[in-house]
Amino acid sequence: MSASDADLFDTALTGDRMASETAASGPGQQERPPAIQCRDLVRIYTAEGIEVQALQGVDLLVNPGELVAVIGVSGSGKSTLLTILSGLDRATAGTAVVGGHDLLRMDRAERVRYQRDVVGFVWQQASRNLLPYLTAAENVAMVLSLSGGSRGGGRGRRSRISSLLDLLGVAYCADRRPPEMSGGEQQRVAIAVALANSPDLLLADEPTGELDETSTAQVLEAIRRANEELGVTTLIVTHDPSVAAHVRRTIHIRDGRIATETMRRTEIDEQGREQRVAEEFAVVDRLGRMQIPQDSAMRLNLVDRVRLAEEPGQLAIRPQGAGWEESS
Repeated sequence: MSASDADLFDTALTGDRMASETAASGPGQQERPPAIQCRDLVRIYTAEGIEVQALQGVDLLVNPGELVAVIGVSGSGKSTLLTILSGLDRATAGTAVVGGHDLLRMDRAERVRYQRDVVGFVWQQASRNLLPYLTAAENVAMVLSLSGGSRGGGRGRRSRISSLLDLLGVAYCADRRPPEMSGGEQQRVAIAVALANSPDLLLADEPTGELDETSTAQVLEAIRRANEELGVTTLIVTHDPSVAAHVRRTIHIRDGRIATETMRRTEIDEQGREQRVAEEFAVVDRLGRMQIPQDSAMRLNLVDRVRLAEEPGQLAIRPQGAGWEESS
């Protein structure tokens, strides 16, 4: 990890810790509800008589103000999860509640209000985020105008536009149209557009998928800064493992289920030096099911059947071994 990445990680960790402390209830305070709560979430697509289970019982809890990355390969179900949370798609079964809004029970009018006021969305392709014939400032202004957002009339609207572009490090692009910006600049302006209505939740689908290393770092820093300063709950979906270094919590999704979570923290060693620690946890669902990381399963030959042995304070999982082969 480079020095710049280390500084970014420290700041992101501080922001996530503050968000976690804010979400927790203190003496005499009412506990804040989760920003995202999914339970047994299922999405089944049917094409030419064939059913494809994109999500197979996802359980997910994200607290207000968290910055979380969801990582998975193509076809793992991560983008399906994001489109459901954005209101662009509807789950087949289960529960999905965002900021108190039950996504499976909303009618069409409620869904439109939800997409306008509660959630902001950033696509991977810049062409889907911005109108090419409007400047950066005009793209943000259009969202505010359509929603009637920003108090103080025209002056308040101009102040909102200026503050968002400045926050995301693209104030100098205010009068530029998308073709006059780099890919990284377009994505940072797209984040400003997504944040224009002060949403409770910011969703980003592969926001760095078409960017080089430098632009990727700038976009992730912009997302981190927006999360920290605006307090907006943020969920980034990506296939790029390097994004995980910029967030405190990483959720790994595989075959339509959440397989593992990686948590990162900073510790002080015996010499008083800071060291960054990452620990991966297997996720056990309400039925007691869990996915063993593929590398571990292959290395330890944990296939077909395995032996379970309850030991003091732990449950050991071992290969089946010899002696129990089926006989004819």
